[in-house]
Amino acid sequence: MLQNGGTVASADDGLITDTTTQTFMRDVIEESKRQPVLVDFWATWCGPCKQLGPVLEKAVRAAKGKVKLVKMDIDKHPDVAGQMGIQSIPAVIAFVNGQPADGFMGALPESQVIQFLERLTKDRIGGEEKDQLAAADAALAAGDSAGAAQLYAQVLSAESDNVAAIAGLARCYIATGALDQAKKTLAMVPEAKRNDAAVAAVQAALDLAEQAKSIGPVSDLQAKLAANPADHQARFDLAVALNAAGKRLEAAQHLLDIVKRDRKWNEDGARKQLVQFFEAWGPTDEATVEGRKRLSSILFS
Repeated sequence: MLQNGGTVASADDGLITDTTTQTFMRDVIEESKRQPVLVDFWATWCGPCKQLGPVLEKAVRAAKGKVKLVKMDIDKHPDVAGQMGIQSIPAVIAFVNGQPADGFMGALPESQVIQFLERLTKDRIGGEEKDQLAAADAALAAGDSAGAAQLYAQVLSAESDNVAAIAGLARCYIATGALDQAKKTLAMVPEAKRNDAAVAAVQAALDLAEQAKSIGPVSDLQAKLAANPADHQARFDLAVALNAAGKRLEAAQHLLDIVKRDRKWNEDGARKQLVQFFEAWGPTDEATVEGRKRLSSILFS
C-alpha cells in the first residue's frame, strides 16, 4: 500500500508505485520506454501535494494503463529532484522513452490534470465512464430504471465517488418507489460534494416522493377538486401526486393556477412547491422551462 497526500492507493495493479534514488532508473527511465511515466515529486509537509496526490491517482486510474504514476518523497530521496533542478513542489514530470517530455507544477484541478494526460497519451481519458453515464441518463429518461441502474453501477464500480452516477442510481430507486434505498444511495455522496447540483436535485425529488406517499391516489384528488375547484389544498395535493406519477406539466399547471388565483395562499406555498419541482426536474427539463415561463408571466404581468 502506498500513501501520498492523505490517500491510500492499491499498488497491486502496478499503476501507482513509490520509487527511491536507487530504483529510479528501473521504475522511471526503463519503464517509460514501455508507456509514459509520471513522477510526482512531493513531501509530507507540503499542503498542495496533499491536494494533488488524490487527483493524480484518480486520473491515472481513469487512464486504465495508458500511463503510470511514480511517487518520490524528496525529503527521503532528494538527489533526483536536485539533479533535475526542481525547487518547489508539487512538481510532476512526465517521462517518455527514458527522457523528460512534459510536466507541470502546483496542485492543478482534476480537469487540467486530465487534459495533461490526454495531451501526453494522445488519447481520451475517462471516456468510457462518460459514455456509460450518457447511456444511463438516456435509459432512465426512457423509463428503463433497471437498465439505467445497471449502467450507473458499472460507473461506480470504477469510480465509487462519481457524484453523477450516485445521483442517477438514487433516481432509479425513486422511480421504482424504493425510497429507503434511494436514501442509502445518497448517503454514499462524499461530504465535500453534498452541495453538488445533481445531489440537491435528487434530494428534492426524494422529498417530493415521500410527500406524495401520504397524499392518496390521483383519482381521489381529482374527484375532490372536481367537487370544489376552489379547494386550493386539493389542487396542491393533486399537483404533488401528478408529479409523482410523472405528469410534470399537469402538476406545474395546477400550482400555477393556485398562484394565479391566490398568490398568498398558504404563505406562498404553491410557488414554493413549484420551485422545488424545478429543482428536482433540473433546469433543462421541458416542464421546468415551460413552468418558469408561465410563472414569470403570472408574477410580472
